Amino acid sequence: MKLAPYPGRVEGMWLKRSHRGPMDAVGEIRVSPDAGIVGGVDRSRRRQITLIEREVWDRLMRKLGGSADPSARRANLLLTGIRLPNTRGRILRVGEARLAIGGELTPCERMDEVLPGLRSAMRPDWNGGVFAQVLHDAVIRVGDDAEWETS
Repeated sequence: MKLAPYPGRVEGMWLKRSHRGPMDAVGEIRVSPDAGIVGGVDRSRRRQITLIEREVWDRLMRKLGGSADPSARRANLLLTGIRLPNTRGRILRVGEARLAIGGELTPCERMDEVLPGLRSAMRPDWNGGVFAQVLHDAVIRVGDDAEWETS
């Protein structure tokens, strides 16, 4: 297993502790294949952790004339330097963790509550981010490298 030559980075991280509750900024999270994010409310086997790109978020904010914080996306990890579109089936190493990308994270109507037009702007090119499954117990921290595994 080789890693891509230039790693991205975890720039932000949020944990949702209750359904429709706030996204709490955290410095680290523990992940496991059984629980997804330990201490998080979401327990889906398929969507255990969600990821977005800082560059895409900033581009959408400029396009729509907004200034919403990336936590408004309600994703768990904010990455910089990593492209997420069309990565279903790939393995992303984030800190100590290995995450199997399951697919595109489609935006819901709550995105238009953040900024009118945001939901539509997120639909093309996987702009809403991705969801993944956790492959083993690990800790992810803000500032950790994020790298695609290559064969």
